[in-house]
Amino acid sequence: MKQRSPVFGQLPDLKSALPGIRWPAIPNPAAASILSLLVQFETSQWLKPQQLATKQLEQFSLLARHAWQHSPFYRNRFDQAKLNVDAAPAESAFATLPVLTRAELMQQADQINCRALPREHTPVHKTQSSGSTGQMITVLRTPVTQIYWLATAMREHLWHQRDFSATLAVIKALTPTQDDPAEAARIGWGHPATLLLDTGPSYSQPLSMDVARQAEWLARIDPKYLLTYPSNLDALLDLYEHGTRTPASLRQVRTIGETLHPGLRERCSRLGEIEIVDLYSSQEVGLVALQCPDSGLYHVQCENLVVEVLDDDGYPCKPGEIGRIVITDLHNFATPLIRYDIRDYAEVGPPCPCGRGLPTLARIMGRRRNMVVFPDGRKHWPMIGAYRFREVEDIRQYQAIQHSTEEVEIRLVVNKPLTAAQEAKLTALIHQSLGHPFPLRYSYFNQELPKTRGGKFEEFISLVK
Repeated sequence: MKQRSPVFGQLPDLKSALPGIRWPAIPNPAAASILSLLVQFETSQWLKPQQLATKQLEQFSLLARHAWQHSPFYRNRFDQAKLNVDAAPAESAFATLPVLTRAELMQQADQINCRALPREHTPVHKTQSSGSTGQMITVLRTPVTQIYWLATAMREHLWHQRDFSATLAVIKALTPTQDDPAEAARIGWGHPATLLLDTGPSYSQPLSMDVARQAEWLARIDPKYLLTYPSNLDALLDLYEHGTRTPASLRQVRTIGETLHPGLRERCSRLGEIEIVDLYSSQEVGLVALQCPDSGLYHVQCENLVVEVLDDDGYPCKPGEIGRIVITDLHNFATPLIRYDIRDYAEVGPPCPCGRGLPTLARIMGRRRNMVVFPDGRKHWPMIGAYRFREVEDIRQYQAIQHSTEEVEIRLVVNKPLTAAQEAKLTALIHQSLGHPFPLRYSYFNQELPKTRGGKFEEFISLVK
């Protein structure tokens, strides 16, 4: 078991909110709440899994009672399930509650949302998510859910022992351009870090910026940390591997929003010991799982969420098995998300050798529509083998669309179409990766392939019903 280290010993001086008080600092109320949760997280992460489950059920009983009183949807659902909201439910009773589908959340939001809230859980704000299909859902979030999100984000910083004085670069969707040094220094890293500390500068650019300009910009600001999507990192690595200057200070890339394929880690390490730290989150529930600083497994943030991984029959998956992710947000009293099918799939991980009792996920697989379908009806998660595409040609971007069990379209962004010999070599690589000799149809593009409405990119999509 890893030696438990006092993470607060890594923090520089806290930021004080009171004039004339610098040390010891007295933080503002939001920062104090985050610090309080972090202190508790330091203890709870080492609890046994059953102890954590007991704590979760105690908190769920409070959420369930509130939802039964103020949400018509959940009053009906709990009554039908014969759930006694005045008693702490057993794990077996919790597991029999029906799963909340995305369609229900879209179509019955008015009935799901609670009619009243404790004053401390107000004001609410709306967050929207379109997912990969363009179907928009709206979830009400509260100051309480925000504090848990910020505390979990700060835990991730502390786990990975980041240098808060360093420069951070952010490239993601819907991010305003911000290149002025004075403005970057004033803003710092943003919440949660700047609620607690004085930090180094943080520069940001929108994902729509041409990747060559991104590389020039990154070389100029020379960050130690970069936050972006895996697909955008993939495009940057293509440039770096062809001679574009890598930022000299870059040591860590934090990836969000998309499925991370294993080849990216190897490619980053070859560029000079640049590591990838991946985060799994969603707009609806916040940070779901953080990468362990010791093992690389994803630790479920079960102080805030109950995360189940279920097989096709609704039973919990065992380590090594892949199933759909169902999440309960324990602290959202505005839009209760109880056993919400988020439509992602993951592989259950083993107990972590770091000694933390937080459950683990070994891999985040993505959406069900990202599964390849074989002619006999079997499905599995494809590994396209893109890290070997450069053995064939300078392929800037790719995407596979499975139109049927007899046709897979391969979309390529290249300077010129491949020759017949190159197509044959690429076909062999793709067949080897997919595990089946699907007929392939190549389509060529000279500009970036479209992303989802949320700015994300999916490298494999199956349209097979």
